Amino acid sequence: MQNLYRHITFIAFIFLVSFSNLKAQQTPSFSEYNYNPYLINSAFAGLAPSAEIGISNTGTFNQFEGSPKSFALSFHSPFNRGKIGLGAGLIRDEVGVTTSTNAFATYSYKIFFDTKKNRPYWQLYTPNSISFSISPGVQQYQDNLLELGIMDDPNFAMNINATIPTVGLGFLLNLADVYVGFSTPNVIGDMLVSDDNVEINVPYYGYLGYRFFSSRFEDLMIKPNLLLKYENGAPFQLDMNISVSYRNKFELGTGYRTNSSINLLAGVYLFKNIRAIYSYNVATNDSPLGNTHGIIATYRFGEGFSRD
Repeated sequence: MQNLYRHITFIAFIFLVSFSNLKAQQTPSFSEYNYNPYLINSAFAGLAPSAEIGISNTGTFNQFEGSPKSFALSFHSPFNRGKIGLGAGLIRDEVGVTTSTNAFATYSYKIFFDTKKNRPYWQLYTPNSISFSISPGVQQYQDNLLELGIMDDPNFAMNINATIPTVGLGFLLNLADVYVGFSTPNVIGDMLVSDDNVEINVPYYGYLGYRFFSSRFEDLMIKPNLLLKYENGAPFQLDMNISVSYRNKFELGTGYRTNSSINLLAGVYLFKNIRAIYSYNVATNDSPLGNTHGIIATYRFGEGFSRD
């Protein structure tokens, strides 16, 4: 037990002091964001033709006690012939003695174009639209610093428990073959934070992807994409990913996250309405936390993921 406690203390200490002396939070990114992009850009709310429920879990099977864990639950649906999207989400992150829980709701509005482009009949994303979204929410942030047992340091003299109102914004240009998005989960930062000891660094995401297909290989869709993340006080992050989908039956993908990991993904579509994705992130740096397993499951109502 003593060795286990030392491991927890070491991880928590490294995580906390590496971000501005316990005052800044490093917002995580999701390796499976391609399969639930609503989690990082609320403008995706209502983009699918039917309502979706998504659940994901990352880090549960990590062997190192105190290593990062993330859980997310989301729901969004189109209304008014797809012009309006409504959604809600819950994200909980844990690392060492630090816990962050975010709950938010979303309203999105879409402007549709009249142009059409060739695409496979099984491609289900609504093409040719511009989406704008706003997501009010609240974040509960906890640092149980007293569990670390660090004496004679005022930075560890008390636990931190802060409530942080948030307002997220999102933008998305979605065509049949190209999509471009920009978002932030909390544009107001720490303006309304309840504890002066907490300083929030707001992340900004840029999202760019392409859906490549041809009449010759209509059963396959190749989807390269980029995720760019900027957050003050943290290294600039770039995710480069590519996946191949076979008629919404199964998918394989891989990617690279700068200075962090190589990402591997595999997915299968079950019973027309269910998609299950497994991700495995192979650490490329000297992190003692090792590799990470993750899974995301999505249920889409109505016709689901199939038009066969």
